Amino acid sequence: MIEIMEVTKSYPMGGDQVKALDGVSLTIGEGDLLAVTGPSGSGKSTLLYTIGGLLTPTEGEVHVNGYKVYSLPPRERARFRRENVGFIFQTFELLPYLTAEENVMLPLSLAGLDPIDQSDMALEALERVGLKDRARHKPSELSGGEQQRVAIARGVVNSPDILLADEPTGNLDQKTGEGIMRLLTELNRADGQTIVYVTHSQAMAGMADKAIGMTDGRIVTRS
Repeated sequence: MIEIMEVTKSYPMGGDQVKALDGVSLTIGEGDLLAVTGPSGSGKSTLLYTIGGLLTPTEGEVHVNGYKVYSLPPRERARFRRENVGFIFQTFELLPYLTAEENVMLPLSLAGLDPIDQSDMALEALERVGLKDRARHKPSELSGGEQQRVAIARGVVNSPDILLADEPTGNLDQKTGEGIMRLLTELNRADGQTIVYVTHSQAMAGMADKAIGMTDGRIVTRS
């Protein structure tokens, strides 16, 4: 489903080029639950955003679901993301002035779905994460764990084949984080979604089927 071939991502720093990714090659199969670990600055998030079509590599190719992602024109790449990829962020990225339901509806609105269908699908997604009864609440009225569950509902509401999660438990206490990881595992098992998540926690990484460790922009371990 995902094939990353000799991908390098460089940034200018002073008079030098710093490599956030350095010749990374990786194949991720359909239905995999993959953890990406490593210290800060090792390239974990850069890898995730490169897979998701958000960060153009300096060198190499990224193939996802049959698309040569970075050969697509910008408009087609945006459509690829809408139709194939869901994102979950450490900081939730919920709009504070929208309710949980309205936040979950955002990807459906961008896709141009009928408003009634948007609402039905958003409520169904919130029910899957155990928050249908909180649909009318705004983020400030929800706990951190509830906000992350809303973010997960938003990430899966359009049934993407791939879910990418950047430190999804990083701002949560251990018990709440474990609950979020169990939810992601259940989604992976129930829907066969391919899920790739970044984590600093070895305990959270241990809940994945597969894991890679990164250092200095390179994959140094695979398990």
